[in-house]
Amino acid sequence: MIDSWAALVGVVLVAVTTLAIGTWGLRFSRTTSDFMVASRTVRPGLNASAIGGEYLSAASFLGVAALVLTFGADMLWYPVGWTAGYLVLLVLVAAPLRRSGAYTLPDFAEARLQSRGARAVCSVLVVAIGWLYLLPQFQGAGLVLRQAVGAPPWVGTLVVSLVVLANVTSGGMRSITFVQAFQYWFKLTALLVPAAVLVAVWVGDGAVNPADADGPGSAGIWSIPLGEGGAQGLYVTYSLIVATFLGTMGLPHVVVRFYTNPDGRAARRTTLAVLGLLGLFYLLPPVYGALGRVYAADLADGGATDTLVLELPRLMLPGVGGDVLTGLLTAGAFAAFLSTASGLTIAVAGVLGQDVTGRRYGDRRLSGVTAFRVGAVLAVVVPGVLALASMDVGVARVVGLAFAVAASTFCPLLVLGIWWRDLTAAGAVAGLLVGGLGSGFAVAWTLLTTATEGWAPVLLGQPAAWSVPAAFATMVVVSLATRGRSRVDARRFMVRLHTPESLPLDRG
Repeated sequence: MIDSWAALVGVVLVAVTTLAIGTWGLRFSRTTSDFMVASRTVRPGLNASAIGGEYLSAASFLGVAALVLTFGADMLWYPVGWTAGYLVLLVLVAAPLRRSGAYTLPDFAEARLQSRGARAVCSVLVVAIGWLYLLPQFQGAGLVLRQAVGAPPWVGTLVVSLVVLANVTSGGMRSITFVQAFQYWFKLTALLVPAAVLVAVWVGDGAVNPADADGPGSAGIWSIPLGEGGAQGLYVTYSLIVATFLGTMGLPHVVVRFYTNPDGRAARRTTLAVLGLLGLFYLLPPVYGALGRVYAADLADGGATDTLVLELPRLMLPGVGGDVLTGLLTAGAFAAFLSTASGLTIAVAGVLGQDVTGRRYGDRRLSGVTAFRVGAVLAVVVPGVLALASMDVGVARVVGLAFAVAASTFCPLLVLGIWWRDLTAAGAVAGLLVGGLGSGFAVAWTLLTTATEGWAPVLLGQPAAWSVPAAFATMVVVSLATRGRSRVDARRFMVRLHTPESLPLDRG
């Protein structure tokens, strides 16, 4: 039996609208460059909206509110870090990365280091991070449909997979750009309208202070330090800051969007606009978390905190009004899954299409567009199957781990590759392996064990504070030890990265 017709209608409308916009964008997609980077013609305003659409994932929509409900105001480090990461991206990476002329992160690594080995390691990491980030999107979609509509969890995963595949394989980056831009503004509206209504209800009820409410775990405590304070809490806080501040520049689906800008100046303008759009959006999820501490504190006791945003309207406003708001929020959440999953699929498909299916498929080489489409199928099927088979984990937790892996691998590669001429292929590969294997082990340990006592769960649950410095140090030390093997034209490539396109430059 369907629990909420309004939620079902909202999901159907979002899916149909997404397919309609993607189909409209299909008429602009003709070449491999269209599919991979929209022929590098996306203007800053449209690109910023598209980045906001794909970046604001299940963790942003459901996870932040759940964390604030459970742990209080200290969880605001997550949205602060996710937004501030674009400031680091703006200052250090955005424009030079666009000037590199790459299509993907492995393209950049090979062009900068002239190393097929570095490209291969980067390809593996892009796919691993992409699949790790896709997993909570598919799980979250199943959770939303189960909670709002009463459907089995596999239905949400299947619907998101099919819609994403239809859009990505038909129009690639061209189509997805229009889809994601629409989905940002729809998600913002879907959060803003119910939040305004619920705040009005809260004021009408006497405006109970969330800090005085019986919050989960500790009555009346609004701010519970990460790790319950002390040395462990301090470590967790700093590690979270490192992961979120530095992980953004290493996320494949974020980086690939900067390749779609016409030039480096447009890439910087895009990043600046994204900062404003994310700052506006992240004002809203904490409102739901704060209201949840007043009206839905018991959700934390049952381990259902990720459903807070969907449950809150019906708890605060019983009847048709609450059901309509739940439908709007359900549609917004589904848009979040679709937009983020689309961006990740594009990023992973680009790498798989170039470095796996594009090399040999059967006995013949695939065309660029066909290889991209085959890569998209692989990009979706693997995490989709894992989402159906794996345990249920918090969406914000898994996304946080993906940030830690990205910060431990691609952040050192991009920062040193763009700003340090002496980075060598051997140093880059060694650093990628140290950071990737270290943070990867931490991810596997965290997802497969339930230990909570001692320093081991703390160090492995938030690995960025040690894995990021280890990766940076390894790249520097090994590069210095192998300085004689650095590419001879590194200086020329560095000039290309840092010279504005408006200046005359021999790039031959």
